[in-house]
Amino acid sequence: MLSRLTRPRAVAVCALPVVALLATAVFAPLPFAVAQPGMTANVLGENDGDAVITITGATPRETRGELRMTTIEATGPDTHVSLGDVLDGWFRTDQAVMPRDSVYPSGNSTKEIEEHNAAEMKESQDAAAEAALKYLDEDSGKIKVSLKLSDVGGPSAGLLFSLGIVDKLDGDGKGGDLTGGRTIAGTGTIDADGTVGAVGGVALKTQAARRDGATVFLVPRAECSDAESVLPKGLRLIPVTSLKGAIGALVALETGRGAVPSC
Repeated sequence: MLSRLTRPRAVAVCALPVVALLATAVFAPLPFAVAQPGMTANVLGENDGDAVITITGATPRETRGELRMTTIEATGPDTHVSLGDVLDGWFRTDQAVMPRDSVYPSGNSTKEIEEHNAAEMKESQDAAAEAALKYLDEDSGKIKVSLKLSDVGGPSAGLLFSLGIVDKLDGDGKGGDLTGGRTIAGTGTIDADGTVGAVGGVALKTQAARRDGATVFLVPRAECSDAESVLPKGLRLIPVTSLKGAIGALVALETGRGAVPSC
């Protein structure tokens, strides 16, 4: 049949399936999420009208400066992400294309994902309070800490929660603030023993931090290279592996005494 067609017509006929496949690829949903810099929140202050950190059993300090936890915003679990969306996000520095399963647990409904993220946040808050009180050698039976942050899920604010608790109870240990009056941002999970863990999306979180006025960013040491890849001008990275190390770095930064780690 094709041998009887002119060359241009034969090429056109053969090209039709290819065009159809390309069109399908462009518009078909793909297993990716597109993320961008999200909101930040000062854990030393309020969020949606409520104090982020509330302490009972001890009198909290008045604090200066800010400790900002950072987030990313990703397309929803049911959002149709096409090849065009992926290609667009791939070449932009203010977006990141991520496997859907790295953002949302595979096979879960939107409601299950929200419940999963809320549970991770609650576990992170409990670990953050325990780590901070252990660092300060305070009795968790006497001092109670409650943490509240609206519309945020997952465990990545753990380090900043712990730092906020320490700053409100003890500051730098000598009457000063951990922040030194600066706007400090960061990210990282935390275990009850004070170990800081990696989180993902760091290159986008640094952009959110700088947008909201931060000049210093605490980053899990394992993610230094990611944070440096698109580092906003005017933002200093401080790598950390533990709550104790993070506090030591902030005190050294404030006082000018001691080494401040760098990536």
